[in-house]
Amino acid sequence: MRAVVQRVRRARVEVEGAVVGAIELGLVVFVGAGRDDTEADADYVASKVAGLRVFRDDAGKMSRALSDVGGAVLAISQFTVFGDMRRGLRPGFEGAMEPVRAEALYQRFIASVRARGLTVETGRFRADMQVHVENDGPVTILVDSKRTF
Repeated sequence: MRAVVQRVRRARVEVEGAVVGAIELGLVVFVGAGRDDTEADADYVASKVAGLRVFRDDAGKMSRALSDVGGAVLAISQFTVFGDMRRGLRPGFEGAMEPVRAEALYQRFIASVRARGLTVETGRFRADMQVHVENDGPVTILVDSKRTF
């Protein structure tokens, strides 16, 4: 499972002009399931996101996590995080999981973050979404259950 995580001051997601999820201070997580991902991958990424220490402490150092700052998560399903640009200029998505299984892992990710006591708002799986993000920093982190960087 792969997630692009952005620290935000506020964010919202709309579907057909209606807000379906919104947060103030927190993390927007664009999350996608890879072809070979399992529930363990969803739990791993959820654990990393929940514990990610990217919020400033009193000295200005990034050392606080969501639970320390009362932040929330806005989780957006996004298979395009598996876009492969190694051939040409049009991304291929062969590495992304098929939608039925991917939705189950997306829901597992959400449940796993919530189980850690955090508030999670969501987009709508497979919908055309407009995501409005006010980045803070900006701070953007890539979390991938299959790769070490």
